[in-house]
Amino acid sequence: MNGSFFSNPTFPGAGSKGNVISPPGNVSSQPLSLEQSLIENILRLNKGKKVKVYASYPDSNEWRDKVYNGIIEEAGRDHLILSDPSTGNWWLIRMLYVNYVEFDEKINYNVDYSDTFD
Repeated sequence: MNGSFFSNPTFPGAGSKGNVISPPGNVSSQPLSLEQSLIENILRLNKGKKVKVYASYPDSNEWRDKVYNGIIEEAGRDHLILSDPSTGNWWLIRMLYVNYVEFDEKINYNVDYSDTFD
């Protein structure tokens, strides 16, 4: 319907991958991205660290508030995967229910986006 009257916008420096950067080292097999939440990126940068995840399930009477103790295995836009080697338990937690994350050690926080805007 548009024909050639209006052209699609192009942005300088945007390659075929868009605004995607690779994480330092071997943090995750998935790249960090400006489209992804900063919380997800911070959790990915801290993969392998022990954490306490405080979550709330407002529609549940049994699991109103829950604390998960474990190691960050993976983090996605809408989920967090934790494991507890002492019990063998694994949890897939929707980020929707996560209130906050408490780390037992110093966290990696610096995400370098400078390569994105060349």
